[in-house]
Amino acid sequence: MSEPPADAETFLAVTDSVAALQPGLSILEAGVLAALHLDLAQDSRSFAKIFGVEHALVLRAVETLVGEAAFLTVIERVPRTQRTRYAVTETGRAVLDHLHG
Repeated sequence: MSEPPADAETFLAVTDSVAALQPGLSILEAGVLAALHLDLAQDSRSFAKIFGVEHALVLRAVETLVGEAAFLTVIERVPRTQRTRYAVTETGRAVLDHLHG
């Protein structure tokens, strides 16, 4: 199994940066965006497994990011497991682009 492209310190730093750019987001929501940005997790189950968070909490964060915040869009949802694949929207991309600035 290969090492993830970012270490824990990088993930936490990007999560903190997203949270600072968008103070209305919870740390978990910022973490979902950070993990997507760092190419660590593109779906709810993977995020839950990698970061040891209950899948239901991740799904709730994803729903907030899709609905209220409009930072993500749902690509696919597996009815049996509720695994939700998501991608960044233009709004989300604008936030993530500020991480490089």
